[in-house]
Amino acid sequence: MVDLEKNEIRTGGEEIPLFSASAEDSKLCSVLAKEKTIITARSECLIQGVPEASGKFRYAVTDFPSQVSQKCVLVAATLVDLKKGAIPVRVLNLDHKPKTIDKGAVIATCEPVVDIVARPQEFSESLRLPSILENLEGLNEEQRTAVKELLQEFQNLFSTSDSDVGRCNMTQHRINTGNHPPIKQYPRRLPLAKKEEAERLVKEMVDNGIIEESSGPWSSPIVLVKKKDGSTRFCVDYRKLNEITIKDSYPLPRIDDTLDALNGSQWFSTLDLKSGYWQVEIQPEDKEKTAFTTGQGLWRFKVMPFGLCNAPATFERLMETVLRGLTSEACLVYLDDIIIVGRTFQEHLNNIRKVFQRLQKANLKLSPKKCRFFRKEVSYLGHIISADGVKTDPETEAVVDWPRPETVHDLQSFLGLCTYYRRFKIGNEECVIAYFSKSLGKPERNYCVTRKELLAIVKSIEHFHHYLYGRKFLLRTDHASLRWLLNFREPEGQIARWIQRLQEYDFEIQHRKGTSHGNADALSRRPFKESCNHCTNAEKKFGMETDISVKVLTTEDAWSSSEVQKAQLEDPAIRPILEKKLNSEDRPSWQEIAPESPATKQYWALWDSLHLKDGVLYRKWESDDGSSCRW
Repeated sequence: MVDLEKNEIRTGGEEIPLFSASAEDSKLCSVLAKEKTIITARSECLIQGVPEASGKFRYAVTDFPSQVSQKCVLVAATLVDLKKGAIPVRVLNLDHKPKTIDKGAVIATCEPVVDIVARPQEFSESLRLPSILENLEGLNEEQRTAVKELLQEFQNLFSTSDSDVGRCNMTQHRINTGNHPPIKQYPRRLPLAKKEEAERLVKEMVDNGIIEESSGPWSSPIVLVKKKDGSTRFCVDYRKLNEITIKDSYPLPRIDDTLDALNGSQWFSTLDLKSGYWQVEIQPEDKEKTAFTTGQGLWRFKVMPFGLCNAPATFERLMETVLRGLTSEACLVYLDDIIIVGRTFQEHLNNIRKVFQRLQKANLKLSPKKCRFFRKEVSYLGHIISADGVKTDPETEAVVDWPRPETVHDLQSFLGLCTYYRRFKIGNEECVIAYFSKSLGKPERNYCVTRKELLAIVKSIEHFHHYLYGRKFLLRTDHASLRWLLNFREPEGQIARWIQRLQEYDFEIQHRKGTSHGNADALSRRPFKESCNHCTNAEKKFGMETDISVKVLTTEDAWSSSEVQKAQLEDPAIRPILEKKLNSEDRPSWQEIAPESPATKQYWALWDSLHLKDGVLYRKWESDDGSSCRW
């Protein structure tokens, strides 16, 4: 209903106001072509236009002029500013013949704009902003508001679903196989229950633009691996392809230099790309080399798939290209790990904005649930990074806190560890970088020997991922069967998942006899207390606990305390420890004890068990349960 008295339209229960424009304002303004332009058949182009008259109004909407006689030519409606002089006009030629627009011809008309209403951009619910803000500890309300505004500004940078994956064309992955003939591998038989799952995963990748049909001579088999959450991961076995691929020697950053660059930072944020490899394009001529078959068709990847040996080098090259110029001040990148730093909150906020701008320009997408913002402490490259500095991995304390040997076998194991590493010093062939060990759970203890050894390889490589990823390394083992690890024909289940994980690394397996592997044997045989609950309960139930009585013969010490103290002060190894004990009960620092002899350093390691009695240094031995002790 139109109500001219109230200047409004009522429809569907809503009242829409009407505006009356003056005759001068309602007059249309023509837009003339600035120069002669030829629009090719079935194409679109931008033509520069000039307003026929200016000064009547500023903002206008261009439209297709009714007086233009050109057929099959359309003009897109656009909001323009007439004060700028030149007006960009987007013209579309739908005809199969070229169209000519002469200079001075009317190509559009301008109609004044009554009002421009700026609508604030709403934040997408899929980003789950509240969950991100909940993790921002230590920020006040003003800082949280600034972070929210930043995330709102770059909300398109975050992936909203599994199908929302970016696509960057700044670099393309190449698979250089030289003159080697194509490799064709026949598909492996899938269980009937898995065929439907494989077809579903293939359809999802086709719908998301990840793969396409192929008709080339290359073919690799697929492997379906079960994830921890119960879902299925679609993998391709590229081991044969990787063997003939010429390796990319693109250098990786030095980890020590990367950690040194973090000095002085107070704020840290880490970013994770959404399926990072799938955001990298692959060269068209190499797409057919990624082909795989499920037994029902041949498919190839349009993007860089997982499992290719040169994928880490390509990804590192891309990230350094995208963030070039920022890696020395705003952020650090090591393969797929991005950490943004800052000395103050405002500096950190600005650095995040700079990185976001680069990633957005490269059309890369982030995974919101894996990003961490404005943290005081983060884990990066196997180290704990905080404002206090770089801390080592706490798991290296396994060797520092080695338990006291209680049997001959335990002592031999510990001495074997010390003897092995005593030969290697800084500057020689081998030098220990870090230690790693893992206690087996109850199900893992039931594994066969080969599976246990394979588990050790997988866990140790994953632990030292930041040192090994992207470079070739040598893996030594005393289990000869693992030399054929990469040649398993049809791996299944857990073995298939482990082998798929190892495909990302470039390494060679070398067998070393157990007699020459004393260091690893010692670590694997580190003593630990393990009691059987069944046996313990039986002993308590039937009164089988046994007290062992020992007859001890003690004699009076012929030496007086003063004589022992004098002898200890004359001993070059004990004297430094005794003097420091007499001065203070606090353990001296390593810098104070470093110039002393190895024997003195051993006493320093036992500082807490050394005590003074009448000026004499004693060592106190306690039983495991602390019920008894001796001097």
